[in-house]
Amino acid sequence: MTELNRRSFCRTLALAPAAYRTLAGAAGSLPNIVFVLADDLGWGDLDSYNSFSAIPTPNANRLASEGIRFTDMHSPSAVCTPTRYGILTGRYCWRSRLKKGVLWGYDPNLIEDGRMTLPGMLKSRGYYTAGFGKWHLGLGNRPKTDYTQPLRPGPLDHGFDYYFGIPASLDMDPYLYFENDKVVEQPTAHTDGSKSPRGVFWRPGPIAPHMKLEEVLPTVVDKAVGVIRERAKTPSQPFFLYVALTGPHTPWLPLPKYRGRSRAGDYGDFVNEVDDMLGRIMQALDQTNQSGNTLLVFTSDNGADWKIEDKARYAHRADGPWRGEKADIWDGGHRIPFLARWPGHIRPASVSNQLGCLTDFMSTAAGVTGVKLPRNAAEDSYDLLPALLGTATRPIRDAIVHHSNMGMFAIRQSNWKLELGLGSGGFSAPQTIEQAPGGPAGQLYDLSKDPDEKYNLYQKYPAVVDRLSTLLERYKKQGYSRPM
Repeated sequence: MTELNRRSFCRTLALAPAAYRTLAGAAGSLPNIVFVLADDLGWGDLDSYNSFSAIPTPNANRLASEGIRFTDMHSPSAVCTPTRYGILTGRYCWRSRLKKGVLWGYDPNLIEDGRMTLPGMLKSRGYYTAGFGKWHLGLGNRPKTDYTQPLRPGPLDHGFDYYFGIPASLDMDPYLYFENDKVVEQPTAHTDGSKSPRGVFWRPGPIAPHMKLEEVLPTVVDKAVGVIRERAKTPSQPFFLYVALTGPHTPWLPLPKYRGRSRAGDYGDFVNEVDDMLGRIMQALDQTNQSGNTLLVFTSDNGADWKIEDKARYAHRADGPWRGEKADIWDGGHRIPFLARWPGHIRPASVSNQLGCLTDFMSTAAGVTGVKLPRNAAEDSYDLLPALLGTATRPIRDAIVHHSNMGMFAIRQSNWKLELGLGSGGFSAPQTIEQAPGGPAGQLYDLSKDPDEKYNLYQKYPAVVDRLSTLLERYKKQGYSRPM
């Protein structure tokens, strides 16, 4: 804990520890909220999760020491677009028109017109709301986005006062920046793309003439840091920042200063750069004296794209001990790091084993700011504030629904995880397996005894399969999973 945050924490406790927590939703005392979302960062990439990590992550380590570390947090999907939809709406993306996979750079806007969003909810409480980085939720309402026209609907139609970023993943064309609803520079040039070496991949297509892919990540953070410094001039208005980093997703293009810092090649060096970007955001909050009144979150949108050949080459396990990788229905696809700091509220160096999902952040932010959510919003979002504060005495979530890149469903309740299919449902081989005559139709694992998901108990415990299948169908049919 820095000296600044230590003094803030001690001063807060001196006021009235128990009562102070109740002020979170009171007018005039609302905290700033900064949500930093890494792209394809694995559970095992951070030192605070994996003591054998081959990558230095000092800033994430500092955040863990000054806040809370969740060990059982999950993305609502094992890939990019559905998770971003879930964060900003508090709703599982498979309830939308996108039933599997991800959007592409020319796809139309995915968030439904009139749907309450996380930034929109906070804006109603008086927050200034800004977003930065990878949008990946579609722009405009045409079948193919016309980047010469205003990009509406887009972030400005879903609660953001300001947005600067890129349309989709940094390996998808068109390669350009947009600000609010306009392109900064039209993609009039062309890139041939790249396929090698491993991870240095992007597709061919149109690109803005002055755009350099290796500079996108620091440029996004430059913009976020600039807004943090600017908002310090108006401390009476709280702010919400959604910082959607573009790394360590492919292309793995760490700047020269980061090369050689890890023992995991280009990927590890890029993760180190991502950690440094987190550090820049933390430093900006410190230097503007805003850390003490800011809920800061650092997490990832899914598991790491770390394949068998990467494991063979490097003594690094980006997805930790969990089976699978990004896109898979197994835990390596969706179990993610989640760190949060809120001086005076979250106990430093604390750990939570609560089951959680990134869809929960909308209800949690509502709990922090005193918003009562309507029934037609945040349908799959649970309030994790008691877990953050260390006051939870029971499990907050009854169950969680997982979803793979290929659309395979799974449901987890307590130690049981049921997967409705055979294979990974994602990138790992085998993706799918045909049911053998007399064999199991799906996968059932007892994670308390088998966290590696090796021993399929589907046929041994049919009552558990029936119970979880019934619960999943109920969640699907009723249109929500959170208590109403």
